[in-house]
Amino acid sequence: MKNLVKTPAEIEVMRAGGRILAAVLRQVAAAVKPGVSTAELDKIASRELLARGAKPSFLGYSNEQGQAYPASLCTSINRVVVHGMPSAELVLKEGDVLGLDLGCWYKGLCTDTAITVPVGAVSSQARKLIKAAEQALHEGLKQVRGAARLGDIGHAIQTFVAAQGFAVVRALTGHGVGRAVHEEPSIPNFGRAGAGSKLVTGMTLAIEPMVNAGGYEVETLTDGWTVVTADGSLSAHFEHTVVVTDNGYEILTKV
Repeated sequence: MKNLVKTPAEIEVMRAGGRILAAVLRQVAAAVKPGVSTAELDKIASRELLARGAKPSFLGYSNEQGQAYPASLCTSINRVVVHGMPSAELVLKEGDVLGLDLGCWYKGLCTDTAITVPVGAVSSQARKLIKAAEQALHEGLKQVRGAARLGDIGHAIQTFVAAQGFAVVRALTGHGVGRAVHEEPSIPNFGRAGAGSKLVTGMTLAIEPMVNAGGYEVETLTDGWTVVTADGSLSAHFEHTVVVTDNGYEILTKV
């Protein structure tokens, strides 16, 4: 774990990059409305990152099959959990639930963040799901501090989500981030308190609960990227990049 600790100078760069990333994602979210295509949102994300001296970290990123992701932004609609690919043919409609996931490189270091937003007026279940997923992120963050255990984070997230009547995805996890898009450790959104490796002050982590309205099972579509709920239920996703401190954490992906 200690080799994953970032220097104060690296953390300062990630702090600056995280502010850029958060501001751009906020701009993208402000453009969400019925009739807008996900390709249009991707163009905004790419343009605004480049205008601020950052580069999209997802564009060209390869999965385990060697398939390069074709866009800057992930746009995950309704049953899509993560990695939905933007398209001019995917036009948002009233009542959709849209996950927006964005990462960037800034001065050689990477940050990652995600939010889920309603498209126009959505169902009461969708509103509850989005609220639960956002709060689940904060429940997990409350456990982050030097010498805490990875299992503390997952246990807090899982316990909260289950109490809301929803399920956390188990096949996908949060992760370390900074010098690479994905670093160790993997950070499951379920687990046992007191279990797992200890967190170390100076580590930078992407905490990201993915919450399904139905069961936790997911499937990957034939495009090799798009992950969907197996039962067709709605899903929501929130994520922050944070740095571990002695007594807690600092969110790096905020305006």
